[in-house]
Amino acid sequence: MRSSQILFGVLQHLVRLALELLYTRFAWAYDAVAWAVSFGRWRAWQQVGVRALPVGRVLELGHGPGHLLQQRLLTGQPTIGLDRSPQMGRIARRRLRRAHFEPPLVRAEAQAMPFAAESCAAILATFPTEYILDPRTLDESRRVLRPGGRLIVVAGVRITPNNLPDRLLQLLYRITGESPPPSDAWRLPTEVEGFHLQVESVEAPGARVFLLTAERDRQSQVEQVE
Repeated sequence: MRSSQILFGVLQHLVRLALELLYTRFAWAYDAVAWAVSFGRWRAWQQVGVRALPVGRVLELGHGPGHLLQQRLLTGQPTIGLDRSPQMGRIARRRLRRAHFEPPLVRAEAQAMPFAAESCAAILATFPTEYILDPRTLDESRRVLRPGGRLIVVAGVRITPNNLPDRLLQLLYRITGESPPPSDAWRLPTEVEGFHLQVESVEAPGARVFLLTAERDRQSQVEQVE
């Protein structure tokens, strides 16, 4: 293996370790870091997923600091959040209570969602880690979604390199796996049982956002059991 490949692998491991710490022990710094590593465009990139949501009850996987939850609740749209990080739960809870909402938050793993079958119109995840493609996560998503419901994932971005800082940002996203090289097909599965998949690239400020939409089959699980 070439030395450059080894170095890239080491950097990738260190960055992912830093991201894990940022989501837990250093969650208090998450918003500042997200702003810095996107030059203030992180929230705009997330909106690509929000705009794709259908009407109805939405579950946000990995709710983080709670910005999207607050946005939807302020407009009267039923939304609940799930996250395994207690630190993020505390931050989101404070944010929502300051906005006079009783926080609809659940601390749990995406592979074991504590929700009734066919109880959500959509599930949203923005910039999730590999857990989103865990077969158990997909099975649980299919169980919780109504027939025709959608799993919507903002899977990553490809930076538009207009200047040197953007080129450095592009390299960082390559290391974290959130910006695939042009030769890759994003390494998403082409078929998932019970879902109809669509992957699209959406223009956004300073980048193209990769949006995955997985629509649940329209046959009810109750009908299947019968």
